[in-house]
Amino acid sequence: MKRRKYLKRLDVYLMKKFLGTYLFAIALILSIAVVFDFNEKVDKFITNEAPWRAIIFDYYLNFVPYFANLFSPLFVFISVIFFTSKLAENSEIVAMFSGGMSFKRMFRPYMLSAALIALATFLLSAYIIPRGSVVRLDFEDRYVKKKKVTTARNIQLEVDTGLIAYLERYQDYNHTGYRFSLDKFEDRKLVSRLTARSITYDTTQVNKWTLNDYTIRDLHGLKERIVTGAKQDTILQMDPSDFLISAKQQETMTSPQLSEYISKQRQRGFANIKEFEIEYYQRIAMSFASFILTAIGLSLASRKTRGGMGLHLGIGLALSFSYILFQSISSTFAVNGNASPVLAVWIPNVLYALIAVFLYVRAPK
Repeated sequence: MKRRKYLKRLDVYLMKKFLGTYLFAIALILSIAVVFDFNEKVDKFITNEAPWRAIIFDYYLNFVPYFANLFSPLFVFISVIFFTSKLAENSEIVAMFSGGMSFKRMFRPYMLSAALIALATFLLSAYIIPRGSVVRLDFEDRYVKKKKVTTARNIQLEVDTGLIAYLERYQDYNHTGYRFSLDKFEDRKLVSRLTARSITYDTTQVNKWTLNDYTIRDLHGLKERIVTGAKQDTILQMDPSDFLISAKQQETMTSPQLSEYISKQRQRGFANIKEFEIEYYQRIAMSFASFILTAIGLSLASRKTRGGMGLHLGIGLALSFSYILFQSISSTFAVNGNASPVLAVWIPNVLYALIAVFLYVRAPK
């Protein structure tokens, strides 16, 4: 008995068209983006004496995958609209339907291509691009514009169960915090309080700090025991990165690191971690966007119209840009308002999934 092939020659043809157009669109747009970005920053590169090796390998080698992944949904949509409109204009889709292929069956190679793109998008955003972003952002901080946060004020966090640390000010250049206190609570009662004029972080060992001019007060009912000293090393479950949060820091973490960081900061009582939560959930949502926008693009472009592909491209661009805009607006509401990060990230996908279903129903069968 002859074995039935899941992928037929026509499926391979459509997948090659889809992925080929997608890669060509990315290469074309990114080449333009690199030229414009270089033209904008060339003065700063020269002024700050950035070496060419660092510009090419540290900056642009990480710039290209970052922006390719960021605008991947747009490229997917344009690719589907472009080559499907071309198929419809050449009456190839009519020939497929005449040969007995259903519109539902036609979805298979499109969805397989979208699955490959979605998988690549997720792996890049979750594991590969964050490592490159560390190098890219360090380059920008050194040669383009200072972005790293080097000081913090009024820091308060729970370093362990019932153990609350406070710093009036921390300066990263000398790794020192000033006016430090550490309160220990048991059954909501203060049982010990440590204060120090300053506290210095030991960069050679994880979570190691040195107390300077410290006083420890142990409270036992009405009795109090006081211990003072000039200097003492101690281990505290806190790190300068816990409170020196720079812009775009969430982009430098892989998804497992983001998940661990979010969980850790929630336990410590940090409320301002929505940007990290949005980044974590957005990486998953952006991958699913490939399926939704592919379905919308195919449903729109499979109909042959008198205006050719111009009308389809216009509608496709309007929908894809509105998707990106809506995603940005919903994320802003989550950061600055009380909206749930998960809800904010997935609302655009849910809305455009409904649009995809509507267009699928109305598509030519």
